[in-house]
Amino acid sequence: MIDPLTEALHSDGPNPGLAEKLKLYGRFVGAWTFDATRHLEDGTVLTGRGEVHFGWVLEGKAIQDVWILPARDAGPSPSLGTWTFCGTTLRVYDPGVDVWHIFWSDPRNQYFSRQLGRAEGDSIVQKGVDARGSSVRWSFFRITENSFRWLGECSHDGSEDWRLEVEFLARRVTPA
Repeated sequence: MIDPLTEALHSDGPNPGLAEKLKLYGRFVGAWTFDATRHLEDGTVLTGRGEVHFGWVLEGKAIQDVWILPARDAGPSPSLGTWTFCGTTLRVYDPGVDVWHIFWSDPRNQYFSRQLGRAEGDSIVQKGVDARGSSVRWSFFRITENSFRWLGECSHDGSEDWRLEVEFLARRVTPA
């Protein structure tokens, strides 16, 4: 028996009327593993292995994902220090303004971010402001069917002076 919430939330694919626009994030649907690197301001570098799962939700009009670090099968990961997370992103396409509304929630760390996302050339760039008031830019680069590079950057002064905080090198668990 399927859980009623799962049944109401999950969709088998994109909404047909929006299918072409939904490909921007829809191409990530499936299970991925990633190598994670975090660059702290003091120069410390933390590393580990995580997992991310993307799926169609809300009548096929949105993409939801779950990011977990360390991966559930990774066991003890001392190289991560205290850097761990288990959060979800809801990505909703807005045809009225041709942009994606991005909502990230990490209840483990009480970190939340709202961003706007769009294609920029062959990449996807999401920009917003986090709860600290810092500008954030989260980007997907070098996207193929079976891999992508994800960067998390911040700017504490609101300028174009971006500091790399996080990098994920992701691989599809079951290649397409």
